This record gives sequence, C-alpha cells and structure tokens, in this order.
Amino acid sequence: MTQTVRRPEEILAYRSLHQILVSKSRQLWTARPADNILSVLQTMADKKVGLLVVLDQRRLVGVVSERDCVLRAVLAGKPLETTPVSDIMTHAVVTVDISQTFADCLRLMHQNEIRHLPVVERGNVIAVVSVRDLMREAVAHNAKIIAELELERLSIFTSMA
Repeated sequence: MTQTVRRPEEILAYRSLHQILVSKSRQLWTARPADNILSVLQTMADKKVGLLVVLDQRRLVGVVSERDCVLRAVLAGKPLETTPVSDIMTHAVVTVDISQTFADCLRLMHQNEIRHLPVVERGNVIAVVSVRDLMREAVAHNAKIIAELELERLSIFTSMA
C-alpha cells in the first residue's frame, strides 16, 4: 500500500488565509470612530455580523463587537444614540496578515481570547476572519479527508476480492 504525501497547503494547519478566504465573502463592514453605538448595532444586525472594523480615513483605529456594545455601553448605561463608538471600541487590535496560516489564526485567537481577526494585506484591512470561519474550514477539510479515506478503504477491499 502506498502512502500519499500531502503538500503543506493540503494540511489544514498550513493553509494560508488567502486560500481560506477564497470561499468567504470579502465584504468588509466598517464604522467610523464618531458613529454612534446605536447605528453600529444596527449595521451589525443588518449585515448579520458580530464585529465591525473601525477606520479613520482608511486607517485601522479599532474594532467594535456586539460584546463591546453590551458590556461597555448598554450595561454601563451610556446613551446609545449619542455615545461615539470610539468610547467603547477595542483600540489595541490584534491583526493577521493574509499570508499567515490557519494555525496562526487559531493561536492568535486563543492567546488573545478573541473571536475575530482583521486580515491585513499590504497594510490595509481587507477582511475579517472569525472563529466560525475557521470552524467551517475545518469541517469542510475533515469531510474531504473522510471521503478520501472511504475511497481508499473501498479500493483496498475491492483489490483484495
């Protein structure tokens, strides 16, 4: 029986974000620092996303999540219609370069206890990858591996008959 050697890009941990983002919409949902929290929450609801990238003249200045809105605004009693998102956003943003791998993303998310990573290419934010995106990729990858193993098992049994 011959063993097939997988190329690094065929191993999930080594897949680059570029490969992973091919199947994901590259739509980037953003906010401005002066936008009020209510409008940010409305955008998140309309776009069905849990995080917006906050840009000031195309420069990344923060991110704001649903959790930020709830914990730092709603529970703190801040007026949603007048409080700017800059008051509650996360300023120290952990990003990932598009050339980094699936494993790099998981490691960064785990180390920083976050669920979203803005993806940067040549200094510009081009997308956001979430833990859900990575799980979707893992499930699809594992389904492919299982299908390949099933074919291999069938070929072994039919060659023995």
